[in-house]
Amino acid sequence: MKINQNVRHFASRKALELPVVSDLVKSKLVDLHTRIFLEKADETHRDDREERLDAFFDATMDTYLAALQQGAPEAEAREITHIQANFDFYNHGWTEMMEFPSDELDDHYDRYREFFERHGIAIEDPLGEFAPAGGIPDAPSTPEKLDEPEHPYAEGGFADDVYVEDEEGNVHVGGQDEPADVSVTDAPGVSDEDAEA
Repeated sequence: MKINQNVRHFASRKALELPVVSDLVKSKLVDLHTRIFLEKADETHRDDREERLDAFFDATMDTYLAALQQGAPEAEAREITHIQANFDFYNHGWTEMMEFPSDELDDHYDRYREFFERHGIAIEDPLGEFAPAGGIPDAPSTPEKLDEPEHPYAEGGFADDVYVEDEEGNVHVGGQDEPADVSVTDAPGVSDEDAEA
């Protein structure tokens, strides 16, 4: 998968691991991800999906931290959460929101199979053990879109590794090293500026 990576992603990582600001940053990151993906959804379905997306992305923050704690680089930990989201989008027939084509689902699963199996994550169960005890809100599916899926925002051909596009538009395989001058104040929710997912 191809994802963006800049100083804000590293700042968010730091902030999520701190006791005081983590809740604030987590809430802001959930809001950002929900907004970004709802903008990709058909306008008539946005309201129906918002509550589920909020809860889903909240749960994936725990996945992200677990992946980091188990030694994944920042880009891979974040990619894992995006793959989880794409599994859920596929299961609901929300193909217009997917970041990679549905025929690459198995390839993305296989790259992180060890992590996914360790935590009970499967294509049909995207959150696995990270699902909250009470579950997350459901939202109407559009299974008819799976017959001839359209992926206007998907980029295929990036299933063999994590590809990171930096702020200058350069693509790095495997991600970038953390910059030396990362400050928690660069994380969304800590300052007034927004970040991209």
